[in-house]
Amino acid sequence: MTVFDFDLLVIGGGSGGVRAARMAAQRGARVALIEAQAMGGTCVNVGCIPKKLYSYAAHFAKSFEESHGFGWVGPAPTLDWAALKVNRAREITRLNGIYLQLLKGAGVTVIEGWATLLDAHTVAVGEQRFSANNLLIATGGKPHVPEMAGREHVITSNGIFDLEPFPKRLLVVGGGYIACEFASIFKGLGAQVTQLYRGAQVLRGFDDEIRAFVAGEMRKAGVDLRLNADVASIEKTASGLQVRLADGGSAEVDAVLYATGRVPLVQGLGLEALGVAQKPDGAIQVNDHYQTSVPHIYAVGDVTARIQLTPVALGEAMVVVDHLLGAAPGKAPRSMSYDFIPTAVFTHPNIGTVGFTEAEARERFGAVRVYKSEFKALKHTLSGSSERTFMKLLVDDASDRVVGLHMVGAEAGEIVQGFAVAMKAGATKAVFDSTIGIHPTAAEEFVTMREPVKS
Repeated sequence: MTVFDFDLLVIGGGSGGVRAARMAAQRGARVALIEAQAMGGTCVNVGCIPKKLYSYAAHFAKSFEESHGFGWVGPAPTLDWAALKVNRAREITRLNGIYLQLLKGAGVTVIEGWATLLDAHTVAVGEQRFSANNLLIATGGKPHVPEMAGREHVITSNGIFDLEPFPKRLLVVGGGYIACEFASIFKGLGAQVTQLYRGAQVLRGFDDEIRAFVAGEMRKAGVDLRLNADVASIEKTASGLQVRLADGGSAEVDAVLYATGRVPLVQGLGLEALGVAQKPDGAIQVNDHYQTSVPHIYAVGDVTARIQLTPVALGEAMVVVDHLLGAAPGKAPRSMSYDFIPTAVFTHPNIGTVGFTEAEARERFGAVRVYKSEFKALKHTLSGSSERTFMKLLVDDASDRVVGLHMVGAEAGEIVQGFAVAMKAGATKAVFDSTIGIHPTAAEEFVTMREPVKS
């Protein structure tokens, strides 16, 4: 009988990897986790957490301006970019330490370095070899920058947080949620922001009306959003970066952020030599238990390129733990459903969404009722802001079930999370209608939409 060093060896210290390692160790398994960089992965270090902190920072200039309508007088403070970076870095370091403490407290052996798979049970970390009954790959993803002249002058979302100096003129290339978020954030922080997207509208995959509405709001906030536009080349000059555009135009900026998608981080893992099946973009293919084509090797999170969200990686990790070690006492083994996963986009204003887009709902259910509301939030009746809020409900006509809920407005993510629970439970429009709203709030609009605008 083969004796392994560990029962489970996890490669990657991001959200999915840490969760799997910690939970498996708490159930008595011998677990090791290998990580080459700071603990916590993309989300903690260069993703969700620092991005949300900068989003908070970016709202203050607007809030100070809006305060005058409520009787506050005096000049607005100015941004100390260096102080923001230092404070953010301190918080991220604190979180790194918490992740490490959680692992060690659960009895996980933490190994620093980059892992390469040698076979279905063995990995190499430098000159060392470690074996385990099962391996779990949770290495996440990385930003993708297309080939072009001057590619070496651009930055990605990994480097935007510590940019020096503050970019007074920022060009953002891309139309996904990362591009739109950073365009909003840096505009709020005081930069002159131009955003280029080669498609006809930003935020592909979201509801079409949400896409159009948030694009309009971003433009109102001062983002120079240009569609059907792309970069031809970038050249460094004495005064900044000279960007040649595909349409023949040009722009001079201080920094160029490329947010043109992410790809699985699989280079150097040795997957090809072992015959681990991958998709053309490198994503690892897995079954319902997140097992790869090679027995005893599993994968979760962004490295599988299913849905690239931190809570999804956490859920997938628990499915693997239950599959390998059995469910926790008194509980059924977990499974992962990808239906009705709520999502927030921290543009200014925010987007919150759960369920189907209108196009998807019509394709899936046929007859669909659509309810919509657009209004100026109560706050802005005095603030002087022209920002508006947009809400949309999609209802399957046959079952009366609410199958899509979308919002653009302040705190959209906070509002939509609660409705996601109701929708996951199968709430109907009749249930929404019978629910008393909290007044005065924007959220109450979702339970007071009575007449469909189209069906």
